[in-house]
Amino acid sequence: MFEFLGTLLVGAIFGLALAAPPGPMNAIIAEESVIRGWVSGFKAGLGAMTADVLFFVLTLIGVVALLDEWSGIQPLFYLLGGGLMCYFALGAFEGAKAEFASGTESDGREKGFQKTFVLSITNPYQIGFWLTVGVGLIQRGSLDVFAHVPAVDSLLAGTLVVETGSPALLFGFFAGITVWIVVYPAALIEVGNRVDAVAPLVAGLSGLVLAGFGVLFLLVGLTSVT
Repeated sequence: MFEFLGTLLVGAIFGLALAAPPGPMNAIIAEESVIRGWVSGFKAGLGAMTADVLFFVLTLIGVVALLDEWSGIQPLFYLLGGGLMCYFALGAFEGAKAEFASGTESDGREKGFQKTFVLSITNPYQIGFWLTVGVGLIQRGSLDVFAHVPAVDSLLAGTLVVETGSPALLFGFFAGITVWIVVYPAALIEVGNRVDAVAPLVAGLSGLVLAGFGVLFLLVGLTSVT
């Protein structure tokens, strides 16, 4: 029982550690949360997690591995993902402008789920995760958890190594992501309720994050093609 609970907890920590770092998905979750409310923010997070569930299933049946053998598809993912991020960045900037001008809530049109889902399934980094770490989570063996977490990999690598191939680890992993997409939008809204300028500021910052990643992805894609 203690081993099961320990593995479950480690999986949850791993899921949280991967979901929490700043990036395009969290930028969209933040934008949807502060402009349209918790439900929209949660749905945006659910879109990204749904893509992870899809990749998990495709990894189980071996489909994801086929993408790794098609060398010409990766630049296309970078270009498509980068273009979508830049497009969504424009929407975030428009939302920030509207919030600054009126200080009222958006018209309620929710597209967060579609945005994060499409970005996730075209994200080369996310595909790469399931080609490497995802396979490691499913197969019997061991996994250095923090070696695959952005920003702390060089500092904490080797400090938390767990046995993989356990249903408890996989359940904990997705449970950790679920906790993040529930708590993160709620925290943003709580701050927004206290500080009126939070909504347009977060929307603007979300646009900058999306634009930055979009340009980076486009450059990588163009470099790979040429």
